Amino acid sequence: MSAQNPIFIPGPTNIPDRLRHAMNTQTLDHRAPDFIDLLAPLIVDLKKVFKTESGTVLTFPGSGTGGWEASITNTLSPGDKVLVARYGMFSHRWIDMCQRHGLEVEVIDCAWGTGAPAELFKERLAADTNHEIKALLVTHNETATGVRSDIKAVREALDTSNHPALFYVDCVSSLASMDFRMDEWGVDLAVSGSQKGFMLATGMAIVGVSQKALQAMESARCPRCYFDFRDMQQTNKSGGYPYTPPLQLLYGLRESLDMLLAEGLDNVFSRHYRIAEGVRQAISAWGLTLCAKTPSLYSDTVSAIYVPEGFNSNELTDHAYKHYQVSFGVGLGEMAGKAFRIGHLGSLTDVMALSGIATLEMAMKDLGFPITLGVGVAAAQDYYRKSLRIEQTIAA
Repeated sequence: MSAQNPIFIPGPTNIPDRLRHAMNTQTLDHRAPDFIDLLAPLIVDLKKVFKTESGTVLTFPGSGTGGWEASITNTLSPGDKVLVARYGMFSHRWIDMCQRHGLEVEVIDCAWGTGAPAELFKERLAADTNHEIKALLVTHNETATGVRSDIKAVREALDTSNHPALFYVDCVSSLASMDFRMDEWGVDLAVSGSQKGFMLATGMAIVGVSQKALQAMESARCPRCYFDFRDMQQTNKSGGYPYTPPLQLLYGLRESLDMLLAEGLDNVFSRHYRIAEGVRQAISAWGLTLCAKTPSLYSDTVSAIYVPEGFNSNELTDHAYKHYQVSFGVGLGEMAGKAFRIGHLGSLTDVMALSGIATLEMAMKDLGFPITLGVGVAAAQDYYRKSLRIEQTIAA
């Protein structure tokens, strides 16, 4: 029965029964002429989620990491210089991957809990008068620290500097949960996956590609085969994949997009904000502190929370799992042992969030944390009740 408990990790997320049933399909012939009837509308609706009209969307069997690799290898060459800021575990992984592909990586180190440093980017890009920097890589939502960066401000840094670098954004834990505007923000490569905002099983990388990025393929010399954009583009146009597609995930994605678009993207974003704010109210009532340095950086998909001095965050997450069969995110990188994470994205409601808050209170009390049972739950309840009345009034 414990398997019925929701999970509160920042991905993979809870899978609605509707999507599980959609993925429970018999094997079909992906070479059949009517496969395009499934694939073509998916691409059209994915563009709505990325908010792009001029770009295209490609899907690959794999995870978001596969989408990262596809983006890098299709548009860059060994020895190219790229600019990256390191402010969390996932921005660090961008750096690691670029280095492994033989790129020259210039790193701007930032404190964990801060976001993408738009002003520092602007200074460095303005100084690069020979345009040696070929790409700027940014993590929109840093899952390790619960920080959402201002992608529009980074775009403005590129524009103000009149710099032609390609603009890559990791939106794995933000797309389909928080507002993302590929065209408006001038994003050239936007990388996501199936297992977070789309509420599906892991196994599909989803990449938004601008026309500028497609043009960069003509001169890019990084080796690629499985993740070759050209192969995927050409076969998608004729209604197929260059190899066996993740058919069950494609059917799940069709149902996921139907759910998201029926709810309305603005309503999806509003729901995520509302649930996240209730969680933040609980954290404040506990007397704990978020890793994100300022409210402008707060993520609506994951909150990373410091434990008090003398406590170990890994012991807390282990205890919650062992005694209450509920999973929360462990601290990653510099946050290991210092912070735990509450994932509040995808298929989640305020009622589900309250169960996670209550579970954490029990686990913290068991371990001697200086909290009073019920204070976090009460704070979140109060917020959810009031915000729900406001939403109902507006709707009326």
